[in-house]
Amino acid sequence: MKAKLSLFLVCVVLAGGCKRYERIDEPVTAPAPVVVTRGQEETEEVEQETSEVQIQVTTEPWRPKRTPVKVKGIYISAYVAGTGSMMDEIIRHIDETEINAVVIDVKDDNGRITFSMDTPMVNEIGAVKKFIPDIEGLMKKLKEHNIYTIARVVAFRDPYLPEQKPELALKLADGSIYRDNKGMAWVNPYKKELWDYLVEVGIGAHEAGFDEVQFDYIRFSTEKGVNNVVYDEADTGGRSKTDIITEFVGYAYERLAAEDIYVAADVFGAIIGGGVDSDAVGQSYGDMAEHLDYICPMIYPSHYGDGNFGIEHPDTQPYDTILAALQGSKEDLGGHTKESGEQIVVRPWLQDFTASYLANYIEYGPTQVRQQIQAVYDAGYDEWMLWSAACRYHWDGLKTPEEAETEQKQIMESRAAAQQETSPALQTETSGPQLPDGSAEAQRIEAPKTVGLVRRISRKAA
Repeated sequence: MKAKLSLFLVCVVLAGGCKRYERIDEPVTAPAPVVVTRGQEETEEVEQETSEVQIQVTTEPWRPKRTPVKVKGIYISAYVAGTGSMMDEIIRHIDETEINAVVIDVKDDNGRITFSMDTPMVNEIGAVKKFIPDIEGLMKKLKEHNIYTIARVVAFRDPYLPEQKPELALKLADGSIYRDNKGMAWVNPYKKELWDYLVEVGIGAHEAGFDEVQFDYIRFSTEKGVNNVVYDEADTGGRSKTDIITEFVGYAYERLAAEDIYVAADVFGAIIGGGVDSDAVGQSYGDMAEHLDYICPMIYPSHYGDGNFGIEHPDTQPYDTILAALQGSKEDLGGHTKESGEQIVVRPWLQDFTASYLANYIEYGPTQVRQQIQAVYDAGYDEWMLWSAACRYHWDGLKTPEEAETEQKQIMESRAAAQQETSPALQTETSGPQLPDGSAEAQRIEAPKTVGLVRRISRKAA
């Protein structure tokens, strides 16, 4: 209800988160997109609406305000989330351990919406495939157990949408739809209609009860043949792949944050530090971080090539690999902040599966899970998520809630003591403005350089 009040009356006082990605099969040099000119510019008329100056008091539905949570999470597929007995067992384990969050497929790897969602484009293309038959009941149960809920929204790898709207697909010069090695189509990140669709899905997830939207596959395809894709100049506007992905992140963040939704993005661990991998996928670690609440590098030890970080076989040294990757993260994000001046929260994905497809691998179990978590803390970060495509987790590698609380106090005390010891040295060696004690940058640890480029960036899971 809206009430119009005269200007002379009163001032109104307002009180007060399967296989995830595929191998780069050959070196990708990421040339500038091949563009074809449309030959004709389109213009758009913008009408401005004028009205009398007035004060309006609007009564809107109440929405919970964003409350940050230090996430220790696990991935849950839509099938598992929609199977009551499986979820009951997982929730039992969550109650007994430090896990406090779940990442659930909302828009899955096949482009389908996993529960009933009544939004315009979802309805138009018939995207719903109801793996989760009772989303209301699921959300209610998760909230009863104080579990933070993150909606996984697969962005630009979408084999379903191009079949419904071919004009949104990546295309080859002959007009045919580009398909990856598995025959799956990808959509064109330069198409703004896609941006609006992804925002629509994010808002729909929030209305269903999710606390956070986490975009995955927020990138370009890197598989064989992708260099034959052509882009319309009217779409690209001279923008590179990294330009457009960063622009999308900012666009989505602005609109979802306005709805009190936290926004995160999964990114390749290989893009930390930039380089060819970053240009090929269109992900700039630091630039994306400026427009997100959380950035989630996928730094599975199994996905780093031999010799990276000076480690002969990274999969066999989980602690060292995670620590080196996150030290690189600190270095890369040192000069990047959000508009508020705060640094983004880094929340890495960790490996809870055995990469038996590698020539040199080890079996992953509770010990390897705990080693990775410890590396996160030793790098100065606090949040993490475990990935198992089969949703089979090594619960014995996790602490109880009470043990985790004690550990957190010890970590904070240790960091405070270390900061007191290192602050004078940092202030002496640092040129330019001094940094405030306790700032993320003041605690930065120099990272060892990686050796070569990471090429093993397929997510295979047991």
